[in-house]
Amino acid sequence: MTQPVLLGMLGTNEIIIILVIVLLLFGGRKIPELMRGLGKGVREFNDAKNNVKKEIEEGAKEVKNS
Repeated sequence: MTQPVLLGMLGTNEIIIILVIVLLLFGGRKIPELMRGLGKGVREFNDAKNNVKKEIEEGAKEVKNS
């Protein structure tokens, strides 16, 4: 079975059309705010991921030491 790759099917023209539609919908002033919010969300996700990884590693060390 082959799995479709969404971004692999998009060409340059399609990406330009999508960007123009986003620009029209949100306007030039809203896009930086949108990107800031997206950046904060990604940062929070990475922090949470690192915290979970750290807790798992600490739990593994406690099991190994006991």
